[in-house]
Amino acid sequence: MPERSATIAPDAMELHYAHIVRAVADTPWAITPRMLAVITDLVAFRAAGNRLTKAEIRDRIAAEVEGKITAETARVGAARSGDVAVIPLQGVITPRAGMFADVSGMAALDRFRARVREALSNDQVGSILVHIDSPGGSVDLVEEAARELFDARGQKRLVGISSTLCASAAYWIGVQLDELVVTPSGEVGSIGVYAAHVEYSKAMEAAGVKATLVKAGKFKAEGNPYEPLTEEAQAAMQARVNDYYDMFVKAVARGRGVKPADVRNGFGEGRVVGAAEAVRLGMADRVATFEDTLARMRNARPSGQSRRSLAFA
Repeated sequence: MPERSATIAPDAMELHYAHIVRAVADTPWAITPRMLAVITDLVAFRAAGNRLTKAEIRDRIAAEVEGKITAETARVGAARSGDVAVIPLQGVITPRAGMFADVSGMAALDRFRARVREALSNDQVGSILVHIDSPGGSVDLVEEAARELFDARGQKRLVGISSTLCASAAYWIGVQLDELVVTPSGEVGSIGVYAAHVEYSKAMEAAGVKATLVKAGKFKAEGNPYEPLTEEAQAAMQARVNDYYDMFVKAVARGRGVKPADVRNGFGEGRVVGAAEAVRLGMADRVATFEDTLARMRNARPSGQSRRSLAFA
């Protein structure tokens, strides 16, 4: 984003970036509310003309996803034991890799899917362990990634482990695997989708700024940040959120082999749940540590198959 111009007052500059803040807020998200608050705060901070270094951005994201940016985690993607390929899905989920994803430790789905495909096509890999620590993220391309994993069942053993958080979009993806494990202190769930409308009309009025929208198309400027949200626009936003939620619920039901009603009414109803409760509710298959799960998968390899060290990070 450009530097603040010396000829533009701070209030005007803040309003200049209002559409960026709004775009983040009203995009449908399958993410924990706390993490979305961190993201929107970062965007608003920059919109006000401030800057953060790459290290500061990492620190703010890592403060919410505990242990995300550590030397130990960085080694997980490169670590291999026997014929098990360990593939990380860690950080806020975004559809594609980019500069912000790179500096903030986000989980880019295009890279994740490429690693899974590589492991599936590699004859040296007998099974795949997806190491998950994510609060979720944008809904964009999540169902596509989830369906790809579900369709890969039967090719190789696919196991996911929540170590320690598998929430929202991450859970959407994680339950498509053959098995979902939760570490003893881990959490899973947060099945839901939401969006927010941000309005700046009063702030603009106080700053002496007035926006005039020139549009073509009945609903083209619907939900804009310069005027209150109309009932019709709110209904349209709600319908959009409902569509993604229905998609989410059906995907979880598909992955867990249950009815959509079971997901809506018995899988936390938007909350994350602890490991033991997740197994009791049928949201996960077992409670175990990462090390125990990896050892179990290594010991389950076909007779005569040698152990190999492979990299898919």
